[in-house]
Amino acid sequence: MPRRTRATTAEDHDSLEGNAQQSVKAKEEKVKQEKTGKGKARRVESDEEEEEQEQEPSQFDSHAGAADSEREEDAEGEEEGENDDEDGEGTPKGRKRARVNSMGGSAPASPSKGKERQRVETLPRDDDGFIPGSIVRIQLENFVTYDWVEFRPGPYLNMILGPNGTGKSSIACAICLGLNWPPSILGRASELSSFVKNDKEAGYIEIELKGAKGHKNLVIRRNLSAKSKSSTFTLNGQSSTGKEISNHMAKLNVQVGNLCSFLPQDKVSQFAQMTPQQLLRETQRAAGDISLTKWHDTLISSGKELKSVQERMKDDQEQLKTMVERNAQLEREVARYQERQRIAKEISVLEVLIPVNEYHEAKEHYVQAKERQRQLHARVTELRDRNAPAHAKLEQLAVQYKDFEKAREKKKNASKQKFQQMKAKWAESEKLENEAEEVTNKLDGLKRAEKDRVKKIKDLQTQIKDLQHHIANPPELEDLQVITDQLRQLNTEHNQIKIRMEELQDRQRANIDASAAEKVKISDSMNQLNRLDDERHRKLENLRSWDRDHADAVAWLRNNQNKFKMEVFEPPMISCSVPDKRFTNAVESCFNVNQLKTLVAQCEEDYELLNNCLNDSNEAGLRKDARINTWYRPKLEHTVARPPMTEEELKSLGFDAYAIDKLNCPDGLLWYLKREVNLHRTAIGLDGSKIDVSKAMEAVSRPGPRGEGGGATFIAGNVINTVQRSRYGRHAAQNTTRDVRPARNLVSSAVDPEIKRRLDQTIQEARQALELINEGANALAAEERGIRAQEAQFKMKFEALDARKKKVNDAQRELATLSARIVTSKNKLKELENEPSVDVERVRLKKKLLDLSKKRVKIAKDYTQLIRAAIADQAAATRSGLEFLQVGANKTALEALCQQKDERYQRALAEFEQADQIFVAAKADAKGKRDISVALVRAMDKEFQAQFSKMEMDGSVHARTVEQLRADLEVQQANLEMIMQTNPGVIEQYDRRQGEIDKLNQTLEGRQRTSQRLEREIKVARDSWQPALESLVESIGKKFSAAFDRIGCAGEIRINPHDDYDKWAIDILVKFRDKEKLQLLTGQRQSGGERSLTTILYLMSLTEEARTPFSLVDEINQGMDQRAERAVHNSMVEVTCKPDSGQYFLITPKLLADLNYHERMKVLCVNNGDWLPEERGLGNMMSLIDTFVRVRDRASRAM
Repeated sequence: MPRRTRATTAEDHDSLEGNAQQSVKAKEEKVKQEKTGKGKARRVESDEEEEEQEQEPSQFDSHAGAADSEREEDAEGEEEGENDDEDGEGTPKGRKRARVNSMGGSAPASPSKGKERQRVETLPRDDDGFIPGSIVRIQLENFVTYDWVEFRPGPYLNMILGPNGTGKSSIACAICLGLNWPPSILGRASELSSFVKNDKEAGYIEIELKGAKGHKNLVIRRNLSAKSKSSTFTLNGQSSTGKEISNHMAKLNVQVGNLCSFLPQDKVSQFAQMTPQQLLRETQRAAGDISLTKWHDTLISSGKELKSVQERMKDDQEQLKTMVERNAQLEREVARYQERQRIAKEISVLEVLIPVNEYHEAKEHYVQAKERQRQLHARVTELRDRNAPAHAKLEQLAVQYKDFEKAREKKKNASKQKFQQMKAKWAESEKLENEAEEVTNKLDGLKRAEKDRVKKIKDLQTQIKDLQHHIANPPELEDLQVITDQLRQLNTEHNQIKIRMEELQDRQRANIDASAAEKVKISDSMNQLNRLDDERHRKLENLRSWDRDHADAVAWLRNNQNKFKMEVFEPPMISCSVPDKRFTNAVESCFNVNQLKTLVAQCEEDYELLNNCLNDSNEAGLRKDARINTWYRPKLEHTVARPPMTEEELKSLGFDAYAIDKLNCPDGLLWYLKREVNLHRTAIGLDGSKIDVSKAMEAVSRPGPRGEGGGATFIAGNVINTVQRSRYGRHAAQNTTRDVRPARNLVSSAVDPEIKRRLDQTIQEARQALELINEGANALAAEERGIRAQEAQFKMKFEALDARKKKVNDAQRELATLSARIVTSKNKLKELENEPSVDVERVRLKKKLLDLSKKRVKIAKDYTQLIRAAIADQAAATRSGLEFLQVGANKTALEALCQQKDERYQRALAEFEQADQIFVAAKADAKGKRDISVALVRAMDKEFQAQFSKMEMDGSVHARTVEQLRADLEVQQANLEMIMQTNPGVIEQYDRRQGEIDKLNQTLEGRQRTSQRLEREIKVARDSWQPALESLVESIGKKFSAAFDRIGCAGEIRINPHDDYDKWAIDILVKFRDKEKLQLLTGQRQSGGERSLTTILYLMSLTEEARTPFSLVDEINQGMDQRAERAVHNSMVEVTCKPDSGQYFLITPKLLADLNYHERMKVLCVNNGDWLPEERGLGNMMSLIDTFVRVRDRASRAM
């Protein structure tokens, strides 16, 4: 029968109609989450001061931010991929500073000083009692434990009851997921598909929320799939997106992501672990003025900005003062520099005028040289024209001389070619002569070859007869089959021996394996005995017994220390020891569990490598979800508080020593023990009766010279005292005590005698077995020797038979070879007999000799013709040579005549060339000086150029000679040397600094305006925020204290102010015993029941101030005693059933009897099991109760 579920209520309400979708968009609060969950390393972070300096977002801020972010992505990212960010609030790091109003605030100010605080109202309540945003109806199908269920909660307190496992907490899950909050809010499964009931493919959550007054309700359905991580939404029956649902939740101020208004079962412990800063922010979000968070964020951002601006202003003012003082010191040098600049300017003018006048003089010299050069050039031209005809005839003879020389060379080359052709014909004739000689020699050798062939035929015939005789008379041989049979018989016998040997070897191997196994047993047992005596090994095994991951990490570290730059220390429980056993319990009580098993690095590089190997990768081979504690801090001794007492004070108060003095450890580990564990500040006194606790509290709580300390821990006998000074009032010392537990990690573990006895017994048994194995080995060796002797006899017999067989085979091969040789000899004989006749070869050779002779005759004729042609060419070459010589003689005579006529021309030409050189030099000199003067004038500034133009116009540029100008330059240079040289960099520094001073003055004025603006913003925001916050906390505190008074305990809520607005906090102080003082609520100090009680009382106190339409707590009464549970229940009924109270859900598996009941309460009993009827409506518990009451009433009347 399928499992059915139904919830019954004490009151029935008609279903409410769904309302239309709201068109007004509400801004949604979003908090950006620091993504700190990606790294696997869990690092020991216990320094509160360091955490405050880092100013990281609180754990719960990150949780809330993740919740809001995931809530949008859950539906939007899966259906439409919408990830657009909206304007909203966030953490100080993630929120832009709000735009201020005309008064300097980020929101309208509503001062409330001097007035009674008015309760912040939610949206107006409708006639049916529901506040807009309250839950009117919930329907689930195939969700976790439910097949199908529908129920209607009331507008006030709703108590959901039922046994464990029936699905009470599933209702909280349904509210969270159905309103588009992520599964991470619940602390359970991370995937939406995990909430679909087992063996079901799909399910849905349908929640009907109360709409605003005069509007329809909102019916939100979220459809889930077991096969997909995505989901879809409908709003009032129409398809919708996660963003639209989230906008409606923001408009109705639904805060499922706030632990102060929605506390699931798996998040109860997290509420107590919230920091006071987180508690303040979440309280502001849940209750009080709606602008509290905005004002706080404005104060945080503006405060940080103001602090930064003021620090920069201070730095700028100090810098400005320094810069002004430095410029005042440079003014004398600046004056001296300006005088030098004036003289230097005069010098620069003279240095320009000198080249200008040098150019003027050079130009005059150039004009004179030019006129002289032109006159000499005309004279040279005249003489050259007179000598031109003779030179023309000389050039004609030169051309003829070259032509005759070419003709002579051509005849000589033709003669050379004829001689080369004659040489080639001669060589060809000699080659044919050599060939003819070879043919003649072959004719002579034909007779000798014929004689050799006849002799070879006779030799082969004799050889064939001899071979045939050997074959016809073979030697006598043994029967080869007989020898083969004897070998086969011998091999059969040998196989038996081999089988015996193989069996023997198998037994020997088994014997050796057994011997090795026993030796391994002995070796392993001996090693285990040795390790039992190794204390570090015993400690490692002790660690393995309760944390295998850290033990595996230590084992890996021992094998990989060489990877690190410096030594990485094993956990203190292994690397530390307490020599004096009396102090072991006290010293170990100074550590927590994580500190005892933390691996400590000495440098940042090793720390990163250690985390990478152990936590961020699989290099160490640890479990996938293993988390290894690692630690490193830079060694800054001034950051660690000094011991609270001197040695003399320590002894006078009855203490024996500080904990660190009783501990042996590596030197590099001392920094961890001081920085993280504070062993150097923990005093130990074994005899508690000698210690005056009050004096000891006063001594250890004294602040140090730098203001550090103010609290410490000391051990008196078997009691650990943790002392801190209050931050308020008289700053009285507060002491928290706990008992010293027996040590189990730093003690030296003794060797288990039973384990040692078992190991000794194993060694003895293994040695006895080894002796038996050795005896068996000796017997096997004797058997092997016998088999080896039989093997040797077989080998001798086999070799004898094999030799006989080889002899027969060799003889048979010899006979076969003789037959082959006969065949070969007969073939050679046939070839010789068939060779051609000698007469045929002789005729061929004679014919070849005749052909060679004919070729030689033709070559001789060609050679004769070439000789005749060569003689003719030689005669022609001789005639050309004579003509060439005649023209050369004529040319030489004419050259002598021209030379005589050119002597006068050459003298004139020499004079011209000299004048031309002078002209060219004068021209180059004038041009160079002109370029220099022009470049100098153009390089000067405009003022000088204007002065120079004026001097050119009035002629004063050339008023002084170059010598006069040089004299004036020397005078000015002397004056310049009389003035001390000033570094130009000083002047540049002066001018640059003066510019920086002006710019810095402007910057300071701007920052002053910014500072004043920020101060106005802060004042306006604080005037609005602080009174509202104080009023809210005061109101909550009164209810909180009253609630604790009703149960016989004490509780108080205080605001903890701070200079930094992001460090303002709410401290919850509680006292559950008469002898205790008020102590801060933490996740470690109080018990689980005490934390649960405090949590529910705080939430109840917050309920009347809350702005949320509904709140929920799940199994908050677990761990309470009956007295506390009864008081809490009665207070909750009183608070949540007032006419102006909001909707409240309390989920619990148990209740006491005779509790207070209010008519506004609604009790929802979860009736869930396998045997409910299939038909919906049957088995209604309310109907059963009504029937029972009617029957009982009739029975009473009948009696």
